[in-house]
Formats: sequence, C-alpha cells, structure tokens
Amino acid sequence: MASELHLDFTSDNSSGAHPAILEALVAANSGPAAAYGADEWTKRAEKALSKLFEREVAVFLVATGTAANALALSAVTDPWGAVLCHEFAHIAADECGAPEFFAAGAKLVGLPGAAGKLTPAALQDALAMMPRGVVKQVQPQALSLSQATECGALYTAAEISALADIAHSAGMAVHMDGARFANALVSLGLTPAQMSWKAGVDVLSFGATKNGALACEAVIFFDPAKAQNFAYRRKRGGHTLSKGRLLGAQMEAYLKDGLWLDLARQANARAAELEAGLAALPGVRMPWKREINEVFAIVPNAMHARLIAAGGRFHPWTPRALETGQRPGPDEAFIRLIPSFATPAEAVVALLAAARG
Repeated sequence: MASELHLDFTSDNSSGAHPAILEALVAANSGPAAAYGADEWTKRAEKALSKLFEREVAVFLVATGTAANALALSAVTDPWGAVLCHEFAHIAADECGAPEFFAAGAKLVGLPGAAGKLTPAALQDALAMMPRGVVKQVQPQALSLSQATECGALYTAAEISALADIAHSAGMAVHMDGARFANALVSLGLTPAQMSWKAGVDVLSFGATKNGALACEAVIFFDPAKAQNFAYRRKRGGHTLSKGRLLGAQMEAYLKDGLWLDLARQANARAAELEAGLAALPGVRMPWKREINEVFAIVPNAMHARLIAAGGRFHPWTPRALETGQRPGPDEAFIRLIPSFATPAEAVVALLAAARG
C-alpha cells in the first residue's frame, strides 16, 4: 500500500543516513582519538577533498549547511559589506539571518532571476547601483551562487565563469552554496574542479547531509591563504566539534569509491521517473525542465487532493518564482517534490498512480 511506502517527497533531508556512513561512524567511535579535528579520519577526508578538487584546498568540517554558508560568507564579507545573491537563495530565505549574524551585520542583497538563477545583466545592474566608496551604502564584497538553485536549476560552468568574472572585476569573492553539489555535478557531467575553482569559485559550501551523510558539510577554500583565520572563526561560532572524528568519518565514507556520486545519480533517476510520469498526465504543467532531484509541477486541485489522500507529502511552492503568465490558476496548485537517494522506485510508481486517480 502507498502508506507503507512512505510517500515523502518533502526533501532529501527526510531520508536517513546511508548504511556505509553509519558503519563508518560506528567504526570511528571505537577507542580514543585526537579531539577537535586533529584525528586521522578528518586528515584523510581533507586529503581526499584536495585530491577530488585537483589542488591543495583548506577544508573545515561543520555539522550543518547553515553553518557552512554563514561562516564561509563571514570570512569574505565585512560587517559593512554586501552579499549579492538570488532573492530566493537559501541564505536569504531559509537560514534565519545566520549569514548576517555571523558576518556581524553584513547585508544580503537579493536579485531577481528565472528559476532562481542570476544573470550577468542582473548582477551588473545591481553593481551599478552600489558604487564603491559611497560611505552611506554597504560595499559589495561577495557573490553567492546556489548550485543547484532553490528552483532546481543549474548553472553551467560557462555561466558560473561569466558571473565570477564580473564579481572578481568588482573586487568581490565568489561563494557557492553546494548543498546539492553532487546532484548538480552528475547532471552536468563535470568534474568537481570544473564546477568550482576552475570556473571562478573562491569558497564552497560542500554538502553531504542531503545526499546520505548524517550531519556533515565542508567549507572549502581553494586558496588556503584565504583561510588563515577560519579555524578561529569556526571555533568562535561554536561549530568546532570536540569529537571531530565523527565528522571526518562521515566525509571519508561519503567520498570513498564514489559513493557520493552514486547516491546523487539514484536521487536524480527517481526524479526523472517522477517528472516523466507527471508530465504525461492531463492538466499537469511543468514550469521548468528538471535538472537534478527536484521536480516542480503545477497540478489540478483534484489531483493535489488525491496525492495528499494517498499519503503523499511534498511542499507547496511560491508562485512568485514563476513568470506572471505561468502562475497557477484558482483550480491549480504549485508543488515541489524531492526524491532522495533512499526513495524506492515503488514510491514513485505509487505516487503517480495516486495522481492518475
């Protein structure tokens, strides 16, 4: 029955941790180890990330994506600075002011863009309104890009480079919120280096929690010299775990033998099945082409009711994300559905059966 399948498509945060990562935690838990990240698991994870990104990087593990984003931005933004981002970016809409708090009051400036993506024109327009040296204005110091965006869209390597070039020309650092970095990477067919520092990213919030970890993210600086004081910033912010090996063990297991990529492919595949099934149903409108494991659909209210009655769980989505002509009518609902690496194919089949009625 559908209820036994747990038709939860609210978020990839809803899934538990992958067994291999839990096994790594149990193994790391045995016996004593150096505290505060000086352990062998963390050191191996740091080396693995440098190898993965094809250069020496400075790595700092934290337990949450909010901590990764907020601390990373605080390292590249003064209290009188501004972080330019999309108006729907997670840092602006879903982190309860943490970036502003950790940056001691730096301002987030939200910019428009279809499907949550920024464009060079929008960035240039914003910078034109924020000239350097005007004391009464915050100074633009960082650009934050979400890969993937809150609407599930992806920046190509060329698009990242174009935006990064503008930001760097304006004296700004470039941050990437990579909460779903793995899902984006396998969809684009790029290497981690191509989707980050080779495209102009200076600091990356590298997510693992949504893709199989228990609670583990990494702040990665591609120029270690720019991270000289970050260890103090992380400690001052309360995000240096005394039992740091439990973060290191998660990251090491996540990367081992390409597990992180396999899990992202599984989640993306379930989303592709869901997208194809919904798009084939009468009355369903797909506002954007699916690119990762996020599916957005405008469905008839009757179908929406059937999905809920069958035990389906998902989030409504704001019509503000759509162009005026795309927005749902009074007889429609705009919803977001996210499968995870752990979502079985049977759950997708069951949800589509409920949609058909």
